[in-house]
Formats: sequence, structure tokens, C-alpha cells
Amino acid sequence: MKISTIALLDELKSRTGQHLQYAENLLLKTEEELNFRMSTDSWSALECLEHLNRYGDFYIPEISRRISSSTTIPASHFKPGLLGNYFAKSMLPKEKLNKMKTLKAMNPIHSQLNKEVVTEFIKQQRQLLDLLEKAKHINLEKTKTAISLSKLITLKLGDTFRFVIYHNARHIAQMERVLKNV
Repeated sequence: MKISTIALLDELKSRTGQHLQYAENLLLKTEEELNFRMSTDSWSALECLEHLNRYGDFYIPEISRRISSSTTIPASHFKPGLLGNYFAKSMLPKEKLNKMKTLKAMNPIHSQLNKEVVTEFIKQQRQLLDLLEKAKHINLEKTKTAISLSKLITLKLGDTFRFVIYHNARHIAQMERVLKNV
């Protein structure tokens, strides 16, 4: 699979813009609604966002560093890597979502959370949009990033963007399901 670099960045910007808008609308809800959980072992909307913020705390500085230090020139097309494509596709929301275990450090269950979590997520989405704009000027295949699981494994920047943004989409779909039951 080969995709136009501009088309990929546009798709990712569009998704991120939707995530930003969704989060801004969450500010209209009460903290009680945002802390509602369907069962004792499920996440509330705020816990979903806190989980995403924790990943953002790793990936946004990592992506920013790699873009800043890249000396590559942009390519017209992006070809996903085998591992990166697998990770990215596994994050896309599906009708019947397959549950995944999360790292203990990334699991916010039973945290005391307030709307600052939403504000942080909004800030991170704006940073992602800025990074997607900067990414137009470098090669998304040749620029590599570390991943949160292991510093030894690197992914193409295009795959890292896809993973992070699709992961956001996955948990926003989860939040929508939770908030329908409030």
C-alpha cells in the first residue's frame, strides 16, 4: 500500500480536528457525567482521555524532536512499514472492539480526575495539528521515532502519527459509548 503523503497528512489532520472538536464539546458536560463508568472495572470518559494524555506525553515530544532534527526531504508518497502498519491498523475503532491490555503506567482506572484532563487533551490535539503541518517538510518514511513499549524499536514517522491518531479515535469511540449511558 502506498499513499500520497499529502493525502495521509490531510486525513490525519482531519481526524485530529474532529478529536479536538469532540474534546471541546466535552467541556460542556459535568464532571459527574465525565467520571461516570458503566462498571467498576471500566473506564470513564475522563479516564479514557487521561490514558490518551499519558501516551501524548511520550509521543508528542518524541515526534517533535524527530521532526526538528530531521534533515530529510519530503517524498510524494508514504509506504507504511510492516510493524507500523500492523500497530496503526490494530488501533482503528471497529464495530466489535477487541479489548487490549494497557501498560500499568498508562492505566488511569480509579484516578481522581477533573476537567483539566480535557483541557490537556485539547492542548495535545493542537500540538499534534502543528506537528502534522511541520511534517509536510520532511520524509515520513526516513524519519523514525521510538515507541512507548521499547526504545529499541523504531517506526516510520508516518506510522507513528497513524498509531497515535488512530489510538485517539479508538478511545473517543469508547467515550461515546460510555457517555450514551449517562
